[in-house]
Amino acid sequence: MTRHLYAFVAGGLFGLGLLISGMTDTTKVQGWLDVFGNWDPTLAFVMGGAILPMAVAWRMTSGRKPLLGGSFPAKPAPKLGRELIIGSVLFGMGWGLAGLCPGPAMAALSFGGWPVWVFFVAMVTGMFVAPQLRSALDRLVPAE
Repeated sequence: MTRHLYAFVAGGLFGLGLLISGMTDTTKVQGWLDVFGNWDPTLAFVMGGAILPMAVAWRMTSGRKPLLGGSFPAKPAPKLGRELIIGSVLFGMGWGLAGLCPGPAMAALSFGGWPVWVFFVAMVTGMFVAPQLRSALDRLVPAE
C-alpha cells in the first residue's frame, strides 16, 4: 500500500510539473519544434531540468537499492539499431503532429478535449499493435 501511495504522489508531482512547464500545451510544444518559424525556446529549460537531474541520479544510484524494494534499472547500452531508429521516428512524428507525448497526453486528458482523447486512443492502440508489427518485421528481416 505504501508503495502505491508513493507512486501516486510521484505521478501527481510529475503531472503537475508537466502542467506548470507547459508540456501539456500543444501549441507551446509545436512552437519548440518550429525552429524555422516562430520558435519558442522555453522548453529547452524544461528538458534541461529533466536531463541534468537524471544524469546525477544515474551516478548516485550506482550500487544502491531503492527504498521501496526492487532494483534500479541498468543503464541502457548505447546501441543504435532498428528499434531505436523506428521508435524515435514514430515518437517524433507523433510529438510533432500532435504536440503531445505519452506523459503530457495523460496529464491533458482531463482538460484537453476530444483531440487529446483521439491522440491517447491512437497511442494506446499503437502500444498494443507494435509487438505484432515487430514480430512480423523480425520474420521478414531479422534484427542484428
